[in-house]
Order: sequence, then C-alpha cells, then structure tokens
Amino acid sequence: MKTSDTVEPFTVAVSDDDLQDLLRRLTATRWPDRETVQDSSQGPQLDRIRALCDHWATGYDWRRTERAINSFGSSRTVLDGIGIHFLHVRSAEPGATPLLLCHGWPGSILEFRQLIGPLTDPVAHGGNAEDAFHVVIPSMPGFGFSDKPTTAGWNISRTADAWITLMQRLGYDRWFAQGGDWGAAVVEQISRKAPERCRAVHFNLPLVFPTAQEMSEATPEEQQMMAHAQRYQSELDAYAREQATRPQTIGYSLADSPAGLAAWIYTLFQDVSDSDGHPEKAVARDEILDDIMLYWLPNSAASSARLYWEERLSSATDTGPWEPNPVPAGFSIFPGEAVQASRRWIERRYATVLHYAQLDRGGHFAALEQPGLLIEEIRMTFRSAPPA
Repeated sequence: MKTSDTVEPFTVAVSDDDLQDLLRRLTATRWPDRETVQDSSQGPQLDRIRALCDHWATGYDWRRTERAINSFGSSRTVLDGIGIHFLHVRSAEPGATPLLLCHGWPGSILEFRQLIGPLTDPVAHGGNAEDAFHVVIPSMPGFGFSDKPTTAGWNISRTADAWITLMQRLGYDRWFAQGGDWGAAVVEQISRKAPERCRAVHFNLPLVFPTAQEMSEATPEEQQMMAHAQRYQSELDAYAREQATRPQTIGYSLADSPAGLAAWIYTLFQDVSDSDGHPEKAVARDEILDDIMLYWLPNSAASSARLYWEERLSSATDTGPWEPNPVPAGFSIFPGEAVQASRRWIERRYATVLHYAQLDRGGHFAALEQPGLLIEEIRMTFRSAPPA
C-alpha cells in the first residue's frame, strides 16, 4: 500500500507533442532589434541568443538528457505535502558516506551531473575508495520535476526541513551537505536545524556578508571581494529584484517564450561564470540548454522565481541566529563568483573551518564550469570532518 512516505522510481518521459510545441515556438520567435552597444551591457546580445535558440531547435537532443536523468536513480516522494523529484545514486563502496547536493536558481539537478560518477565511484575515476559518497540531489519545490507549491510559505527554511526529512526517509542518520547559490542557504539552514545529523558542510558560495566594521577594516584582498559584490548589486541583479518583487509578472513571459526564458537564464551564465562574458567557453552549450529545459518543460519559471519573493518576506522578519554555526564547514572561493569572503570573515561565523581555498579559475556554476576542482574541494573538506 502506498503511504505518504513512499519513495518511488520516477521515469522522466516528455511527450513528443511537448517537444514539437517547443520547436514551433522557437521557430516563430519574434526577435527584438539589435542592441545599440558593442558589448553585453544591455543584456545578452541578439546574435548570441539567436545562435543559442537555433541550436536548441536544430542541434539539441533532449532524449539524451532524459536518458541520463533516468539513469541516475530518478525518484519521487512527498515531503510536507509537496511531491519532490530527486536523484539518488548509492555507491558500491561499503564505507561510503551520504552526501546531499543542493542547487539554486537558475540551477537544477543536472548541475551536478559530472560529479555523480567521481563521487559515488572514486576508484573508477582515479580516486580513493575512502572518498566515496552516496549522492542525493533533490529538485527544490517549484523547480524541475518537483511539484509547484500552490500556497505561499515555501521558503528556504521549509525546504531545509524537507531535505532533513528526505535524508532520514532514505535511511541516512548522519550525512554531509554541499551547496551554492540558494543551495548554500538551504545547507546553512540544515546545519543549524539538525547539527546532530549534518556532520559537516561545504559551500562554493559563502553566505558571509561583512559588517560595517569589517568593511572599514578590510584588507586590499577583502576590498576586492567587496567590489565584486558591489558590481553584482549595482549592475547584474535586476533579475533577482524582479523575481523578489513581481515573480508572477515575469512569469507570463518566461512561460510563453522559450527564447525569452533562454535569454533570462543565459544572462546569469554570461554574468557570473568565469568566462569573460562568453559562457560557452566555461559551460558546453548543450549543458546550458539542459538547464534551461528543466525550467521550460515543467513550466517552472514562475514557480521557481517565487523563491526570491518568499525569501524577501522571510528576511524582513529574520532576527538571527547570530551565534557561530557549530557544524564544521569548508569553503571554496571561485574567482568568477560574485559573493566571496575572506577566511577571517568566515572564521568569525563558523566555529570550525575544515577547509578554505581560493581557486584560480571557475565561477558561480562551479559544478558545471570546474567539476574536477569542485570534486577535490568537496573531498578535502569532508576528509577532515570529525568521525561519525
């Protein structure tokens, strides 16, 4: 008998009609006129988005991606009344440790695709058996093939509660967690809500924002980090403000136009990848389209954007916690990431820093841009974690 805590295999099977509808919309796109500048300061350039959409219509193979998703332990379960889609790949190594990988926006479960093999079967990928993990990758409520919330209230805190329940439901009493973007916020909440279960955490986006005093005392390196954040806030975060204040407004356009959705998401790959504004140099074009498809096919652009609205409301009433996080943590600072933090800022906020590194390449989409580096950063962090 099926119960509310049932975990079931889930086969992704997009209909041919849906793919034909996408093709029809792409070929019928009414394009805007060309930008009036020679760079991307007005947004992604017309030629780039047209080339991306032309490839989407004529050279991209969704069925390849669909097969990949279905090969990674694609499953669903109900958490707090919401159907959640997730990938669950168990390692054959007897000493493997459970690892929760958390994506954000505009990420997806496919963001971690290149990490799954090396993390679950390190020996086959030139690593050591003691670095093996059982990998769990859930799709956030309103994202991908997870259900869309029909009422308000699905913020980061509630998602963290759901992921704690998910790990317990899969039989994992103690585990590690990793995240970037909104996934970092989820991991932070998990570590504070369940420190007895979450053994250690790793972030590729540090949720560390300097105080006024820290700003006034900033070293030259910290001043450069602050400049990164300031440029993002003053020039690059228009999408976040729209989604935090009027997600439904932009949702109409993103639900109706694949070209519009592609441009909306491509903007992030352009602006915060380590690619000098040429994201295909850092992430394969098909992988960018894979990510876009996980917003187009389930029509989840508006439902995922509402997370920003939820968090804007949550932050207005957030009074803490202000105590240092007790869970051991590791941090990987990638040069293309807009939000960066120094070790001394981090050590004031985390009781135990297992690992801190500033990488020489990579950006916001670290799992896609530099999967090998991120894998090694994850391994180095959790090798130093206290024993279970």
